[in-house]
Amino acid sequence: MKNIKYIVFLATFSLGIFGCNEDWLELSNPNQQTVTSFWQTESDIQKGVNATYQSLAYYDGTFFRFAPIALDLRGDDTESPSPWDVLANTGQFKLANTTIMQQWLWIAFYGVTFRANQVLAHIDDVTFEDESYKNRLRGEAQFLRGLSYFYLVTFFNNIPLIEGDFETTDDYYQTQADPDAVWALIVSDFQAAATNLPDSYGSTDLGRATKGAAYAYLGKAHLFMQNWSEAATAFTEVMNLGYSLMDNYEDNFTEAFENNEESIFELQFDRNVGGVVLGWVGAPGADWSLTTARAITYAPAPFGWNDVAPTRWIVDEFLAEKTIEGEDDPRLKATIFYNYPGATLYGQSFEEVYATDLDKLGVKKYGNSESGRVDEKDWRSGVNERLMRYSDVLLMYAEAQNELGNTNVAAEYMQMVRDRANLPDREAEFAGLSQEGFREQLAHERALEFALEGHRFDDIRRWGWLSDASKLEELKSHDSEFEGYVAGREYFSIPQSEIDINPELIQNQGY
Repeated sequence: MKNIKYIVFLATFSLGIFGCNEDWLELSNPNQQTVTSFWQTESDIQKGVNATYQSLAYYDGTFFRFAPIALDLRGDDTESPSPWDVLANTGQFKLANTTIMQQWLWIAFYGVTFRANQVLAHIDDVTFEDESYKNRLRGEAQFLRGLSYFYLVTFFNNIPLIEGDFETTDDYYQTQADPDAVWALIVSDFQAAATNLPDSYGSTDLGRATKGAAYAYLGKAHLFMQNWSEAATAFTEVMNLGYSLMDNYEDNFTEAFENNEESIFELQFDRNVGGVVLGWVGAPGADWSLTTARAITYAPAPFGWNDVAPTRWIVDEFLAEKTIEGEDDPRLKATIFYNYPGATLYGQSFEEVYATDLDKLGVKKYGNSESGRVDEKDWRSGVNERLMRYSDVLLMYAEAQNELGNTNVAAEYMQMVRDRANLPDREAEFAGLSQEGFREQLAHERALEFALEGHRFDDIRRWGWLSDASKLEELKSHDSEFEGYVAGREYFSIPQSEIDINPELIQNQGY
C-alpha cells in the first residue's frame, strides 16, 4: 500500500536559493500562507513534514528523474547512449558548469533541506497534546535533512551548510563548509532521528522514515567517513529490528511487493494518486501525477528512451559464477534485458524485437515490463524507489567488519546475500581471504546486488579507485566513459548560476 499523503506546501523556492533578496519575501498572493500565519498547529507541522517528503519525489532534480540518473551514469555498470548531451556527458565526466544536471540537483535537494529546516525551526513554537507525536515529526524532519545533505555532499562535496530557516537576509549568502562539518551534521541528524522515530508505522503511514532507516543511513554515513566501529554498531541496530531478505530478488523492484520486509526506506509513487500532469519544477498542482519518469528514461528503445544502458562488463560479472544448479545468477534477469532462450520484454520476444542486434542490453530493473503495459511512453511509472534495502545493510556491515579485521564475520554476512541468489556457499573461502582480497570480492558482490541502483559510483569513489592509477585503468576497461575522467570530477561542479548569484561560492577542482 502507498498511503503517505504528500501535501503541497512551501512548493516554490528560488532557482538562486542563496541569492535571494528582500523582494523574495514580498508575496503577491494575499491568500498565501506566511511564516507568521502558518506554523500554528500540530497539523501545520505535519504538513511541513509531508511537504519535505514530497520534495524528494515531485521535482525533476530529485527521484522523479534526475537523481537516479546522476547516481547511476557515472558507474561502470552503466553507459549512456542518449542523444541528449546532458545525459551522455554525465557518464563521460564532461558536463559543463552551466548544464541543468547540476543545477536541478542543487535546487531540488536544497529544497528538501529548506523545508526540513522550516519544520525544525518552528516545531517548538507549537503546542502538542502528545509529546511522542511531536518527537516523531521532529525525527522525520531530522532524517530528511540528514538524507538531503548526504546526497548534496556526495554530489558536490563543497557545499554551504544551512541550518537556519531563511527568515533573515543574513542567511542568504553562504560560504561553503568544510565537508567534515557537513558529515558531522548528517551523523547528528541521523542519530537524533533514530532516537525519535518508531520502529514501524501502520498502513496509513507507509513510506515515513523509521528507526531502521535512521540507523541504516547513520551506518552508511560512518562507512563513508571510514568510522568502521561506529558503522558496525549502527548496522547492528538495524539487524536487531527484524528486517529480512525477500525470497525473490526481483520483488524489490516492482509495484506488487512494495514496502516489503527488505525495504528500509523507499519513496512512494502511485499512478492512482493525483492527476496525470507530469511535474518538473515550480509549485505543484493538484493535477500533478505522483509518479516517476525513471522507467521511460531507463527502458530500452523502442519501449523507452534508452538514456541509460547496462555495460557489457556488468553482464559478464553476473555470468562469471553460476548458481548451485548451474544456472545464470537470477539477479541478472531481474536487472537487465539480454538475449537468453525465451527472453521477453513488454510482452514481446527479445529475438524478434532485436533481430538485427541480438547483443542488445537494456535496463529491466524498476521498469514495468511484466505489468501488462506495452511500453513506458506515458512517462508515468508507479514503482517505488527503494533507497535503502536490508541487503545493503548486510554488505555494508560485512565491509565494516573486514576493515576491523574480522574477515570471518564479514564472510558470514556476505554469504547471506549470496544465498538469496542461490550461489555456492563460499563462506569458508572468503573468511580465509586477506583484508585486501575480501575488499575485491566485496566490490564484486556489491556490483551484482546493486547494479543500476545508484550505489556503484559512490562505492568506487569512497574506495579511492579514482586516485589509484591501476584501478582507474581497470574502470576504463569496464566502461570507456571513464576515459573522460580528470581529477576532481568525481564530484559535480557547483552550478555556475549559483556562483553568479552568490559571490561566496568557489568552483570545485577540475572545472
